[in-house]
Amino acid sequence: QLQLVDSGGGLVQPGGSLRLSCAVSGFALDHYAIGWFRQAPGKEREGVSCISSSTGSTYYADSVKGRFTISRDNAKNTVYLQMNSLKPEDTAVYYCAAEAVMFRLCVLSAPEYDYWGQGTQVTVSS
Repeated sequence: QLQLVDSGGGLVQPGGSLRLSCAVSGFALDHYAIGWFRQAPGKEREGVSCISSSTGSTYYADSVKGRFTISRDNAKNTVYLQMNSLKPEDTAVYYCAAEAVMFRLCVLSAPEYDYWGQGTQVTVSS
């Protein structure tokens, strides 16, 4: 059974860091693109970053470029989102998602993704 479990959220002060994890089971990471999305109260779900399946190419939203880094460990079947220099506007529930696709660069479009984690809350506040 295909499953994604995201974790690592919490409360952090502005300028701080967090690392989110997305543990996957039931499929091989190199056959799926993995994306991170977030949704703040009253706002639409927003794509944050993704990593392509076969090439491992990465993509970032402009709002997080230079501050967030996505990576994956195929041996551990886990994808990470390292978040540095966090801002209050980064506060949201963060979700990882998987798209069954190969030989195409990942995209930050939620409807393209087939499977979703349960979400983890990130709060940036002093």
